[in-house]
Amino acid sequence: MCARNEFLMGKAGLKPPMTRKTGTTIVGVQYKGGIVLGADTRATEGSTVCDKNCEKIHHIAPNIWCCGAGTAADTENVTAMVSRQLELLRAATDTKESRVIAAMTRLKRHLFRYQGHISAALVLGGVDVTGPHLYTVWPHGSTDKLPFVTMGSGSLAAMAVFESGYKDDMNEEEAKNLVRRAIRAGIFNDLGSGGNVDLCVIRGSPTGTVVEMLRNDEVLNDGAKLRAQVTRPPQMRIRKGATAWFKKKEVRKAHIVVTSTVVSSEGATKSGDPMDME
Repeated sequence: MCARNEFLMGKAGLKPPMTRKTGTTIVGVQYKGGIVLGADTRATEGSTVCDKNCEKIHHIAPNIWCCGAGTAADTENVTAMVSRQLELLRAATDTKESRVIAAMTRLKRHLFRYQGHISAALVLGGVDVTGPHLYTVWPHGSTDKLPFVTMGSGSLAAMAVFESGYKDDMNEEEAKNLVRRAIRAGIFNDLGSGGNVDLCVIRGSPTGTVVEMLRNDEVLNDGAKLRAQVTRPPQMRIRKGATAWFKKKEVRKAHIVVTSTVVSSEGATKSGDPMDME
């Protein structure tokens, strides 16, 4: 393998693929009776911000949700695949809610099979008949079960907030405020994280699990008020109709003339009739 790599890099002139930083801050915390998940909303391609308000909290089951960091296509398709598998499992076993450990096991087995080549780092949370559960699933298939977790490039800043503010048996409002603070820490201290704060609250109740999605719970970088205060000079105000445009678009086809030449057995050449092609 080393000789092959040396040949590709030396004689063939190929460069090995480099690791790329993925920008995301996703967190989860367990409180008394439920789970609160949080994520930022910035999607990046290298140093380019592609989407300022994307969704990183994915549906797994009615009582299980998952935050994804890494490649967007990998996180969306892996979570959608496991969601369909659990739906079939509920239909086969005639149960209303899936077990959180079942979702975690299917995710980790699938990721371990591909040895980290699927770039999906997940924070899995849910409430089932055994209570609330919170897991992290790494791209290579390893897992952790903790009362508070963070993942992504902004995870260190978010973990600092959790380690200083977490306490056992928090109520729902305390848990939501702690998750907001952790996501804000990732947004303002990590260049790969940004946008708004999304929350997902999963509550356990005697009648079943209740899920509340708080999309854009906090809008941190809204520039509408600032833009409204800026007045452009008159020379930069372009009136409507200043740019000419056509109502109809005319497409012209290229006219090509092809002539054929025939070579006989005596060596004489004979030109054929020209043929038009459009």
